[in-house]
Amino acid sequence: MRRRKSLLLDMTPLVDVVFLLLIFFLVTSVFKKEELALLLNLPSAQKGEKVLEKKEISIELSEKSVALNGIKLKMAELESELAKVKEKKRPVVLRIDKHVRYERIIKLLNILKRYELNNLVLVEEAEG
Repeated sequence: MRRRKSLLLDMTPLVDVVFLLLIFFLVTSVFKKEELALLLNLPSAQKGEKVLEKKEISIELSEKSVALNGIKLKMAELESELAKVKEKKRPVVLRIDKHVRYERIIKLLNILKRYELNNLVLVEEAEG
């Protein structure tokens, strides 16, 4: 009697294709970066946690510029945009350059206080 030869599928080419596809998608994918408009020199801190909220208000402050959610504005435009915020409990993420004059920071904090945006998060550059 003749024995039938069993048919086995060779899995090596399939595994190779899967790894090639995985590498292709990893290399070609674009990872979302934070939308930052100003190049800031943040003060450093020993420890800190990053707060990630989808509905946060991001404000960047440098010596000469201010940006809201990645868009450069003038201080008066920033104030009018903050006046439109309905949800007062949204976190306000502040990125302030360490060389900004104190009066400028106080002006920003007064605007936030005026529109009752008190849920503040100060971002610093982590050491190490």
